Amino acid sequence: MRQGWPRSVNHQRDVFSAFLPFTTIVLLVAACCSTAVAQIEAIRERGPHTLYGDVKVEGEESAKPLSLEVQLYIINGTLIGRQTIPANGRYRFMDLANGEYEVVVMSENTEVARVRVRVQAVYKNDFRQDIILEARTNRASTKAATVSASDVYERSGATKSLFEKAQRAVDEKKYDAAMDLFARVVAADPKDFQAWTELGTVQLLRNNLEEAEKDYRRAIEERPTFTLGLLNLGRLLSAEKKYDAALEPLTAAVSAAPTSAEANLLLGEAYLQIKKGSKAVPYLTAAAKLGKPEAHLRLAVLYNAAGMKDKAATEYEDFLKERPDYKDRKTLEQYITANKKP
Repeated sequence: MRQGWPRSVNHQRDVFSAFLPFTTIVLLVAACCSTAVAQIEAIRERGPHTLYGDVKVEGEESAKPLSLEVQLYIINGTLIGRQTIPANGRYRFMDLANGEYEVVVMSENTEVARVRVRVQAVYKNDFRQDIILEARTNRASTKAATVSASDVYERSGATKSLFEKAQRAVDEKKYDAAMDLFARVVAADPKDFQAWTELGTVQLLRNNLEEAEKDYRRAIEERPTFTLGLLNLGRLLSAEKKYDAALEPLTAAVSAAPTSAEANLLLGEAYLQIKKGSKAVPYLTAAAKLGKPEAHLRLAVLYNAAGMKDKAATEYEDFLKERPDYKDRKTLEQYITANKKP
């Protein structure tokens, strides 16, 4: 039985730094290059918090037991945890630092829910976020579905067991064991692009940036349109300030997943850093439309530097609509008042 699912999204609010209009030109551009660095550092840093919840499935019963994969992402970042649970089961991610995360639920290699959660507190460490899914039968077509290039790799029983053990080792921060297990997976099946990507991330956790890059490149050799591998490679190269080199994988990521806000944002920032603002604009604009409010700030910097203060004011205005709790809101409001045309 094919299942259809509604997507559940719980938008929280990010907090960004702001400066006076002149210093904004300088410092917000510098903040662009720090995005990838912050994402990579967030993979390494752990905290005292636990995020858990039940994934409840309502509606029609499936002909076979449903198995769901719950994935945890850093906001504007990469995958940092995953676990398989049964329908109506509970997920749990431990050792999380203060911050915002996205919990993604996958069913049969298809994303069925994405929820944003803020984990930030002084007096408590456990945070609960339940997710409710509605199962519906799709009788419109019995034609076999086309498998997306970013789908989970189908592996044999032996390598599947090794892969799952490696994932658990990562969750438990046993990175040496995880690296050994992922290495055994790719040795047994060199075409496992997902395992190459996971191996690259473990290398990153161990601060082996050169090896991480090699593993990400091998992943996309095996599957050139694997979005996660492309994004991780582009993110890593950006963090190392190799923006020209980052353009290729990030352009491929946008081509493979045009509606990826993350891919558009990172590609726009890469162009921004090599001073090709005109090429950055369409990707930053797309990122803003796809739900990345910080892209409005990047665009405002570009327009302000080009003397297009009215357009910069509009971008700041759009940013504040999505981030009304921005801590330096008054500074941006003053810029808008002074520069937006009536």
